[in-house]
Amino acid sequence: MASKLPADDIRSHFSDAMSEMYRLEVPLYQELITLVREVNNEVLTSNPELRKQLQKTGEINRLNIERHGAIRLGTAAELNGIRRLFAVMGMYPVGYYDLSIAGLPVHSTAFRPISKTSLNKNPFRIFTSLLRLELLEDRKLAQKAENILAKRQIITDRALELIQIAEKNDGLSKSQANEFVKEALETFRWHSEATVSSETYQQLLKAHSLVADIVSFRGPHINHLTPRTLNIDLAQKRMLDKNMPAKEIIEGPPKRELPILLRQTAFKALTENVSFTDGINSTHTARFGEIEQRGSALTPKGRELYDELLDTSSGEKQQSPDQYSRILEKTFKAFPNNHQRLKDEGLGFFEYHANPEITSAEPGNSIEALIETGALVYSTQTYEDFLPVSAAGIFHSNLDINAESKYANKANKENFEKALGSKVISEMALYKEVEEQSLRDALAVLKS
Repeated sequence: MASKLPADDIRSHFSDAMSEMYRLEVPLYQELITLVREVNNEVLTSNPELRKQLQKTGEINRLNIERHGAIRLGTAAELNGIRRLFAVMGMYPVGYYDLSIAGLPVHSTAFRPISKTSLNKNPFRIFTSLLRLELLEDRKLAQKAENILAKRQIITDRALELIQIAEKNDGLSKSQANEFVKEALETFRWHSEATVSSETYQQLLKAHSLVADIVSFRGPHINHLTPRTLNIDLAQKRMLDKNMPAKEIIEGPPKRELPILLRQTAFKALTENVSFTDGINSTHTARFGEIEQRGSALTPKGRELYDELLDTSSGEKQQSPDQYSRILEKTFKAFPNNHQRLKDEGLGFFEYHANPEITSAEPGNSIEALIETGALVYSTQTYEDFLPVSAAGIFHSNLDINAESKYANKANKENFEKALGSKVISEMALYKEVEEQSLRDALAVLKS
């Protein structure tokens, strides 16, 4: 029997293939990748300490291949099928995101690798949203949308066969994996031919831009593919210098000495030609270019403080971008801005390492004593997940959605997991596990 190709390798192959497909579909994407790579090289050259830290954590090699995408699904069956498809690539549902808090009739999860080794191999993620037709006030339109969605199949027959083979045999051979990647890619391809009439499209658009985008097409076209930058402020400036139609406000926390969580910006959605089933040609906006900067993962206590400070500033978003940035930076002075305070106050998740240069440490000493002597060193864990308010902010700016909404605070994790066919994994539990295991490993080295 042919040997199985590791899921990490299948994911890397798929990530490369999707990036190439998106480059051909959205030419500005390649310009964005080049810009981000130039910024990252400049940052690493000017900041050898950061380079050393990324080398120590194993993240340096993943930096230029790191991507996250986003898709929007219409039915529970589609979500269940996508879960099975991503599992072949070693990607699992992590976290539950209620986007109704920001006026969007969807809830979401992120499919991603969950082990440190797999993340460093290729941290490809897909932020996946499920439409919530039950939130639409127009029940006739909701039923119409449901009927339209019931007629489509977003995963090819051959991809489904290969998923079943992978599930039965605990993986795919190299030739099967190559075929799987080719077939799976079809799920995410852009199609300019809508599956509805122009009249139906306008009805869906009136209900919500997101509803029109999800219901009107053959499948969940990838709507952005995001590279990771080490300096999003510089990348944003370069985007504007190149006359890219960039957002004015960077979503997430403000610029800080110690970055936390996730900061995101984007160039605005493309206007694309679409043909409808009644022969009318028009336009649609959905796909855009996004970049992100990832900072330190926060504990539940840290997230509570972050959410509190962000909520304090949210009422000021009507100010100019410069004014809002200043207000945000002033508000977040209440959030500790160095590793020591983050650790002492229990606000961040960390990763521990034994210092090979110190051999005189007494393993019986307390953890704090080992840290004091330099035998035990620590660094913050990179935040691998997403922020619902930031994700919604990107959606709003690219779909011309009014931020005020009647959908607010309609979370339903139970129904989402029922549609998914499994529980979502707690991101907090994953960070805690990495912290505890790294500490055990480091102490074992010091004892040896």
